[in-house]
Amino acid sequence: MSRYRPAEKPGSQFITPAGAARLKQELDELWRVERPRVTQAVSEAAAQGDRSENAEYTYGKRRLREIDRRVRFLRKRLDGMTIVDKPPTDPKRVFFGAWVTIEDDDGKQTRHRIVGPDEFDQAEGYISMDAPLARALMRKALDDEVKVPLPGGERGYVIVGISYE
Repeated sequence: MSRYRPAEKPGSQFITPAGAARLKQELDELWRVERPRVTQAVSEAAAQGDRSENAEYTYGKRRLREIDRRVRFLRKRLDGMTIVDKPPTDPKRVFFGAWVTIEDDDGKQTRHRIVGPDEFDQAEGYISMDAPLARALMRKALDDEVKVPLPGGERGYVIVGISYE
């Protein structure tokens, strides 16, 4: 079994100012707080002697590798991001950062905000711009009908509200 892993398709490169601030805060927390604390614990565990049977040393080194991996990822990701902090020139259409209210065939309304793939878990109603629903909504206007391909079949929605807050 080889270590080769096919390259993953990178997510979209757009992010809201709040999402960028959250990623920067996570990076700062890992680099300035978590990593020095774990480094200190590993050096104390190493001073105890035999490292081969020292669980604190082994798990501390593993945690350091996890932190370093996440720090590298966050730095690389933040360098390539485009922070979208202005509303689009045509606010009557759905673009990145829009709050979209849609109504399904049953008359049930839901409200979603289209955000980047690094921040859709940030709040209720946020969806990634790479999600099928968001891709179907992009560039649509008020009262447009959209069809969203889902595993259970295609669903239809009508856009009943668009806002940029």
